[in-house]
Amino acid sequence: MSRQQSINSNQTGASTITAQSPLNRSLRTTGEEIWKRSERINAELFTLTYGAIVSQLCTDYGRNFVQINEELFQMGYNIGVRLIEDFLARTALPRCSDLQETSEVISKCAFKIFLNISPKVINWSNNKDAFSLLIEDNPLSDFVELPMDAMDQLWYSNVLCGVLKGALEMVQLDCDISFVSDILRGDQQTELRIKLNKILKDEIPIGED
Repeated sequence: MSRQQSINSNQTGASTITAQSPLNRSLRTTGEEIWKRSERINAELFTLTYGAIVSQLCTDYGRNFVQINEELFQMGYNIGVRLIEDFLARTALPRCSDLQETSEVISKCAFKIFLNISPKVINWSNNKDAFSLLIEDNPLSDFVELPMDAMDQLWYSNVLCGVLKGALEMVQLDCDISFVSDILRGDQQTELRIKLNKILKDEIPIGED
């Protein structure tokens, strides 16, 4: 299956963080160094284990793919709200100043640490409140071919949307996150969309100033 070989420059938006900027290089280096130090399971075992989970959900929910998508998202959300603490502890990164910087941390550092991939940031909205991640090498979809009845409804890797949703909420970013295309469904590329709704206020515990 062919992969997209190039991204038109206008897809990425007028980003001030270029591929060669010091911040970008620092994030990439941080991700690579932590990945090398991390304990990790065999990649094929990880892929097959996830596949078994999706298969079991198909059985449990009678191939109701809308409900299966929701279950995968919720599973990912529960992972994300816990994973963010590990991510912040291992990277010691400061709070991002804007969504553009957040996109670089996600693509260059977070995905590298946990999945050893670096999605490309593309398709910024005009007001810079939404962007997409182009996932060229999705380890979850290795060895996978969707059956015909799932092609139009199942978002096989929807757990990733849930993980990002949960993790971003923990750093006060309320976002809508979903797949807009997937090569498993016959699309030309796998694209995940992230849209910022609002910045959540830090809640102060009752009785404290």
